[in-house]
Formats: sequence, structure tokens, C-alpha cells
Amino acid sequence: MFIQTESTPNPATLKFLPGQTVLEMGTADFPTAEGAAVSPLATRLFAVSGVSGVFFGTDFVTVTKDAGVEWDHIKPALLGAIMEHFQSGQPVMGAGAQAASGHAEHDGPDADVVGQIKELLDTRVRPAVAQDGGDITFHGFDRGVVYLHMQGACAGCPSSTLTLKMGIENLLRHYIPEVTEVRPVAV
Repeated sequence: MFIQTESTPNPATLKFLPGQTVLEMGTADFPTAEGAAVSPLATRLFAVSGVSGVFFGTDFVTVTKDAGVEWDHIKPALLGAIMEHFQSGQPVMGAGAQAASGHAEHDGPDADVVGQIKELLDTRVRPAVAQDGGDITFHGFDRGVVYLHMQGACAGCPSSTLTLKMGIENLLRHYIPEVTEVRPVAV
């Protein structure tokens, strides 16, 4: 098994490509070790000293490290943990655990606008940020303000504010006049 690694715009996050499907659909975000118990792979990765976050996409694993840790020191252990996991035959997610489908539900008078927002996120934004090892999902819409949840490499990325304001906000405002602003939320 050959696992490729790619840097991301977030220097604290590295993207691992195991060359096979990680999740059939959706994503899974583990911003802390406490929530990782539902995933044998996430548990294995958090066992490596210095790991502060794990995120799964369809064909990648993104790992975020603590501030004082060097990639040179933990990358070999992470590669080994990923390889061991996939060779063990264990599932990525434990029995009963499910990957997130992404967007928060929204109904009410703005349902049409929210549908347009989700469509643009799914077709224009999410594929681009997945290439960088992250995900951005719809969290809410209130009086012109779109609230988005940033995951994986996007969470805590130094360029995430620029991505939100100059990229996503401009895109949504261009296509959907009801949108006035985009803000991040922590979940």
C-alpha cells in the first residue's frame, strides 16, 4: 500500500491519500480525541502524540497537529497507523456510526434561498476545499447572513477568513442577491 501526502493551505494540517475509499459518502470530523471513539481509524490516529484533529473525506484523511509538534516527527507514525488500519480490514467508522451528510436542515420562508446556497456550496465550493483536505457546510441563514461550518484543513487555517470573505461571500452575493454576508461558526 502506498499512501500519498499533500500539504494544505493550513500548515498545521496534512492530507493523506491512501489510494482507496475512506468514506463511501459524506464526511466525518473529529476535532477532539473524545469524539473519535466511533471510528477505529480516528482512534488510531489520535493515539499518535501531537495529533489535535482528524477529518475524513471520500478518498482522504486530514490530520491536524498541535502547535509545538513538527511533521517530521509524527508523519511516519501517522503513515504507519493509516497503513495498519487499512490492512487490518477494520471499518473506518464503527458499527452504528455514520458520516455526516454535510448541511444543516433549514425550512421556513427562506427555503428557496437556502436551497440555492446549498447548491452553490455543493457544486462550486466543497469540491475545491476538498482538494485542500477540508469541507465547508451550511449551518444557517438569518437576515442575509450565511453561517458556514469549516472542517478539516479549513478549520483554523490562516487563509480561511480570506476564503470566506473574498471567495465564498463574493460567489454567493453574485448569484443570490438576498445574501449580504458570510460568517464562520464553531460547532
